[in-house]
Amino acid sequence: MTEYENAIEIKGITKKYDGFTLDNVSFNVPKGSIMGFIGQNGAGKTTTIRSLLNIIGINSGEIRLLGLDHIKNESQIKERIAVVFDDLPFHDSFTGEVLSKMFSGLYGSWDKEEFFRLCERFRLPVKKKLSKFSKGMKMKMQIATALSHNAELLIMDEATTGLDPIVRNEILDIFREYLMDGNRSILMSSHITSDLEKIADSVTFIDRGKILITGYKDDILDTHGVIKCTKDEYAEIDPADCISARLNDFGAEIMTADRRAAAKKYSGATIEKTTLEEIMLYYVNREKKEWS
Repeated sequence: MTEYENAIEIKGITKKYDGFTLDNVSFNVPKGSIMGFIGQNGAGKTTTIRSLLNIIGINSGEIRLLGLDHIKNESQIKERIAVVFDDLPFHDSFTGEVLSKMFSGLYGSWDKEEFFRLCERFRLPVKKKLSKFSKGMKMKMQIATALSHNAELLIMDEATTGLDPIVRNEILDIFREYLMDGNRSILMSSHITSDLEKIADSVTFIDRGKILITGYKDDILDTHGVIKCTKDEYAEIDPADCISARLNDFGAEIMTADRRAAAKKYSGATIEKTTLEEIMLYYVNREKKEWS
């Protein structure tokens, strides 16, 4: 089995459509970690994931999963990874029992006992048709199947969208357990940044087809900050220190990429820690520079 340092390596991938380009995208998902892949709808998250899975072809660049070329070794890779999409890919007439029989024929490593154990844990009736399941139950069924063939890499595309907080927390707990042996990895695309703050080791932020930030989540949160000041004080702030500024009747809130340097430079200003959601919001508005 191939030894690898990064579960996913993406180098300079470009995919051109009319009106949208995935533009020279590069990032790595270290083995044994979970990466949050964030960005607004239409930013390029699903296009990147479909490129990884060779569902769509790329114009240029290189992709390796589990140390293997994503095109040359596609069948070998797909035996060792699991994918969970926003929409249920199984027919509504299937039951959990039918799915287990089907997947045991598809995967040599299918673990029937693990599948039924997860169904029991998720309170999923294995004799009931999927048409009778709620959205949350359908998502948990996808995850139960994804985690039952000993996959080394789990790829999630907006899989927790639309689920209530209790179900999402339950799923995040399952992911923590999945990662515990240190050899498994997750790429989790989501715009629910609060979930990623709880669980992700690293974060990649894509906007309009370009990667804006990629790195360890704690480092990104530690370096960024929001300067809170009056409008007069805002006029004195160097534009180079400002990603964008939210203006209101009382003053200005400015996102800076170097909180500590800003604290020295603007010693009288209040500089607060920030969240992934705020970082995303200020970067998305970076071309306007000022917004409200």
